[in-house]
Amino acid sequence: MSALDTITLSVIEAALQQVCDEMDLAFSRSAFSPIIAEANDRSDGIYSAEDGSLIAQGVGGLPVFVGVMQYSTRTVIEMIAQGRVLPPEEGDIYIVNDPYLGGTHLMDVRFAMPVWRNGAIFCWVSNTGHWPDIGGAVPGGFSASATAVEQEGLRLPPVKLFKKGVLDPEIYAIITSNIRIAEQRIGDIKAQAAALQVGRDRLFEILDRYGDDTVVTAIAELRRRAAMQMRARIAAIDDGTYLGVAFVDSDGVVDEPLEIRLAVEKKDDTLTFDFSGSSEPCLGPMNSVLATTHSSVYLAMRHIFPDVPISAGAFEPLVILRPEGTFLDAQYPRPVSGCAAEVSQRIAEAVFSAMVKALPDKVTAAPAGSSGNFGLGGFDPQRGRPFVLYQLSGGGYGGNADHDGLSNGCSTIGISKSPPVEIMEQAYPILYNHYRLREGSGGAGKQRGGLGLDYEIELLRGDARASFVMDHGRYGPQGALGGDDGAVNTVTVFRNGEAHVPKHLSKEQDIPLSAGDRVRVGTPGGGGYGDPRMRDPQAVRRDVELGYYTADDAKRLFAVVLENGTVSEQATVRLRSADLRQ
Repeated sequence: MSALDTITLSVIEAALQQVCDEMDLAFSRSAFSPIIAEANDRSDGIYSAEDGSLIAQGVGGLPVFVGVMQYSTRTVIEMIAQGRVLPPEEGDIYIVNDPYLGGTHLMDVRFAMPVWRNGAIFCWVSNTGHWPDIGGAVPGGFSASATAVEQEGLRLPPVKLFKKGVLDPEIYAIITSNIRIAEQRIGDIKAQAAALQVGRDRLFEILDRYGDDTVVTAIAELRRRAAMQMRARIAAIDDGTYLGVAFVDSDGVVDEPLEIRLAVEKKDDTLTFDFSGSSEPCLGPMNSVLATTHSSVYLAMRHIFPDVPISAGAFEPLVILRPEGTFLDAQYPRPVSGCAAEVSQRIAEAVFSAMVKALPDKVTAAPAGSSGNFGLGGFDPQRGRPFVLYQLSGGGYGGNADHDGLSNGCSTIGISKSPPVEIMEQAYPILYNHYRLREGSGGAGKQRGGLGLDYEIELLRGDARASFVMDHGRYGPQGALGGDDGAVNTVTVFRNGEAHVPKHLSKEQDIPLSAGDRVRVGTPGGGGYGDPRMRDPQAVRRDVELGYYTADDAKRLFAVVLENGTVSEQATVRLRSADLRQ
């Protein structure tokens, strides 16, 4: 059919979205690893048969995978066409985690399955799951001082893991022979494959109900409308060039910051992103592959314009110049373990830094911007088996024109959550001594930043090795329009009663731990938005009542004087007037 009525188009759009959401649920509910089953560090989507362009993605999936899975699915299609990968048959599922083939870091493992219809490929369904270990130098894969990708783990080009619906035992053996806790991966592998099969079956229901031609027409129209909506949002921005900057603490090897310098040119209904002023490729694992760099821009714009539907059409008005010669265009064999979870968020922060000048009412101050990657691997003598723990954590969101930032929110790149304390303590030989909001960590502002997280883990038995790849340990999340920066990330390891702070602040690997040793982490608070002296004094009083700030903080940061728990109006006016005169 050549045209669709609005109701049918809306129903098909919602149905495609529901397919992806159901894939997400099937994946999480059947996976073995807490990082997938509890933290939802995964994503599922539908992609075109022609070039792998995004059709739909689950709302519960990580936004950073929006662009990445599009690139990796496209790479599989291109390599099949070039004869570099075996052609697909019905029931085949390809596995790939190569960062340089449209990926992120090695721990993000992607599956791609063609959906056959009447003897031809109608579309592809793909997903990504974060495996808690992929081999390499340290348990968990986050090697803070890797200088080559081989040190980070097993790198897989596109290969058929399932052939005609059957798991290939030889490919499976190669994978499990190169990773830790291999016996647990079969649960994640089968869950990941089952999610794609759920997607295929639900797609068939839609196609059977509406007809293939109608659904194809709807997909094309949805893409056209997404592009039109994004162009309309961009057109409302004043023409000009907007500059943004963000910093990575260090690359984990050389203790110097890396710069992300961005110029965003707005002209008519298009935005052009130029990162050419950024730092050169680095020795350590904080390089970003091109697919992740692109996806970071997409997710940042998704934060700014959340009402634009997710599809390849929404990306069309966003022109990203290839940042050749910088650490945002990593080439083999540059290490990349920090690209998806950390550098991607610095890229998004640079976008926010630029766009808040263009859209102050829509863009927030910088969020915590770190996934808090903490890997702990060792041997549990009570259970008589090794373990690999992966902990991610939230932080504060930035304040914005309308309200304060969210406290202990998920990372900028996704909706993955910290696994429940009870699940982690049940699965691993650890105890959380505390897990709470980090008081005072939100950046001061007219709208303050949200608070980060403060937690401490104690190793109960056995020996283990701890590794960290985090960021914002040197510079806190940026405030906006006069707001203060949020608190920096902190990591302290207590061994034999002595405190150890990593040289790179929030990056280090292979720290030996014994029973009774502890790791304490304080995640960043969000940046403040607007002049702190313009904050409602009663809001400051409430913050102090809740323990977010002290009375001294109220005076020092917000120029609000509290006496016996109430605002001293005259003292506050005098203090604020004096501050303003300065």
